[in-house]
Amino acid sequence: MKACCEDIAAPVADEAGTDFTIALIGNPNSGKTSLFNRLTGTRQKTGNWPGVTVEKKSGYFKIDQHKFKIVDLPGTYSLDAADTSIDERIARGYVQHHRHDLFINILDATTLERGLYLTLQLREQGVPVIVLLNMMDVARKRNMHIDSSELSRLIQCPVVEVSLKQDKELNQLQQLILQSSTHPVPALEIPYADELETLLKEFSEKLQLNRRQAINRLQDDGDDETVQFYLKKIVDETQKSFSYLRAKSYFLQAQQIAEKVIRQAKVNRYTISDSVDKWVLGSYTGIPIFLFIIYLLFLFSINIGGAFVDFFDLTTQALLVDGLGQGLLSLGVPEWIKLIIADGIGSGIQVVATFIPIIGALYLFLTVLEESGYMARAAFVMDRFMRKLGVSGKAFVPLIVGFGCNVPAIMATRTLDSQRERIMTVLMAPFMSCGARLTVYALFAAIFFPRGGQNIVFLLYLTGIGFAILTALILRHTVLKGDADDFMMDLPNYQRPGLQNIAINTWNKLKGFVTGAGKIIIVVVMLINIVNSIGTDGSFGNQNTDKSLLSATARTMTPIFRPMGITNDNWPATVGILTGVLAKEVVVGTLDALYSSIDDVPGTSLEQSPYDLLAHLKQAAQTVPKNLKETLNNLSDPIGLGTLAPADSLQQVAVEQDVNMATFSAMKRRFDGKIGAFAYMLFVLLYFPCVAATSAMYRETGKNWAMLGVIWSTSLAYGTSVIFYQLATFSRHPIQSVLWTVSLSLAFVLGVYVLFKSGKNKNEIPVKVNFS
Repeated sequence: MKACCEDIAAPVADEAGTDFTIALIGNPNSGKTSLFNRLTGTRQKTGNWPGVTVEKKSGYFKIDQHKFKIVDLPGTYSLDAADTSIDERIARGYVQHHRHDLFINILDATTLERGLYLTLQLREQGVPVIVLLNMMDVARKRNMHIDSSELSRLIQCPVVEVSLKQDKELNQLQQLILQSSTHPVPALEIPYADELETLLKEFSEKLQLNRRQAINRLQDDGDDETVQFYLKKIVDETQKSFSYLRAKSYFLQAQQIAEKVIRQAKVNRYTISDSVDKWVLGSYTGIPIFLFIIYLLFLFSINIGGAFVDFFDLTTQALLVDGLGQGLLSLGVPEWIKLIIADGIGSGIQVVATFIPIIGALYLFLTVLEESGYMARAAFVMDRFMRKLGVSGKAFVPLIVGFGCNVPAIMATRTLDSQRERIMTVLMAPFMSCGARLTVYALFAAIFFPRGGQNIVFLLYLTGIGFAILTALILRHTVLKGDADDFMMDLPNYQRPGLQNIAINTWNKLKGFVTGAGKIIIVVVMLINIVNSIGTDGSFGNQNTDKSLLSATARTMTPIFRPMGITNDNWPATVGILTGVLAKEVVVGTLDALYSSIDDVPGTSLEQSPYDLLAHLKQAAQTVPKNLKETLNNLSDPIGLGTLAPADSLQQVAVEQDVNMATFSAMKRRFDGKIGAFAYMLFVLLYFPCVAATSAMYRETGKNWAMLGVIWSTSLAYGTSVIFYQLATFSRHPIQSVLWTVSLSLAFVLGVYVLFKSGKNKNEIPVKVNFS
């Protein structure tokens, strides 16, 4: 296999003021991130490794007067070049190109033999290593006694026994760090089979390489003729590949070392984790328990987290939009400056702020699941079903989260192991109908489907799921060819999550959203609000009126939507589509403002009263207990479908939806009945993800994949809505309906064919990682 880490820059010097860099490396669930959090606290930076979407975490910590930079490498079981996981690629590339860093290798003492595979690879590379035996308290409870001194002698590097919950044991590690040197140390020679040793010696002498360099050249599996010749020679003489023979040697050596250093009394191997797993992984109980956990995830992130959305929304509006705007006007600044600063940037910050409680609650709950050990079980339970779509069971959790909000769903794909699965899941997530779309469904259901509206909405949810499945199947056979990665997962022991780890991990992920996707959201919101405020006559303050540039643009675009039943006099529906790009929850407000103003109903406008900042802040604070009370009263309905229950009157619906009564009559006159309304709802379900979701897609997958997602979803939305409307009104214009249906069906087939041709020669997603 060709070397999988490309475009690797030479290592750079440590940053000014630091003694040297420390890299944490170890198996997943070994305690690596816990150590990172213990050492750095909140002095962390979170980003991506250049070229990929794998999270890169670095930070600083001090010991006495010495300052050290620390890097948390992705969890990995090996440094094998043949491993296709991006995490392994990053870890291996970092080790090879940062040989002057100090590596702290964290091992789970309860699975010492398995962890030693990676340790032996590190020692063979000749980099400075400290081995940290974590979870020694658990090992002792299992009557496992590990001779750390003998282990240190056998692998020829320092070994420290710790339980990361105890500060005293970290002091020993800190002293070892102070005493350590980052100069390369003599490599530990792992004995290979005699035939391989002979060929390895011959190869190293021919190219004048030392043993480590020769091993790395053969492992890289490049295009060099000499390398290819000896790799073939190894296969011819041993009937095994070079990578297989090396792996066998590591396993054998790890087994021999473990047998020498572990003394184990009689142990009851049936642990508490095993007892819990009988139910959590049971054939009949696994899925119900999983669905209950997902229900709790919804309840906590969407309902309990959502109970604080109004507080963030109204507070930022009071301070940064209305309050700031009034303050600027009182200072006599021009209207256009107020438009940019308050209505533009302030409104953008307001939109970002409304996502903070939901995303924060989501990350908090997911962190608890990960730290407790359940997340691995959830992936195992759903793996069989998800594998049919070309992704592993881990992808199910982000998709379920999408029913609450697509943004945290897309951000949650970071828990997936491979870049291919991340991209595929990100492109599927926007088809999960989020809670914001539900407000649009509720309005249309109340007007056009007063009886049985919940059934229509349920059909929309199923339609979204169907298109997500269709998207996965098409991607699997075109630009993202392949099957789900082989699913071998180490099920960690259940444990009580550490509060410090939960707080730090949640904070870092939330900060990553605000500083990453948040910046894009603010810019786009500012631009849309400016266009919505400026009138065709150059005046300001025309938000959601027929005089704004946005409304004028919508009138021009309305004929595009004529095939799905939107006539020229129904141009407010087009404005709703355009503002829905900003956020789906603003569609209802846009439609209400425009439809009610069209009929010019007396009494629909409110007199301007003096702005009272304290009153608005008080109103914001009062929403928290009110929303929490409503959440407790609706524990059985986390998605909110109960809002679709038939109302006693349209007046009651108007009050509940905060919509003007004039809007109801105006919409009834301008939409083509139930058929036109459902076509519009289909479009809202499927089209352009909101700005926040799109920016999250861009952050997680890059520009090209985000663009593909936007074009794909919007094309499906238009084609599906038009075909539905044309077939439903076939008797009115049969020839037109046939032409539209056939042409759009052919366009869909052509689009799939283009994707197929684009991915015909793609076997894997190119990965370029810069380790500087």
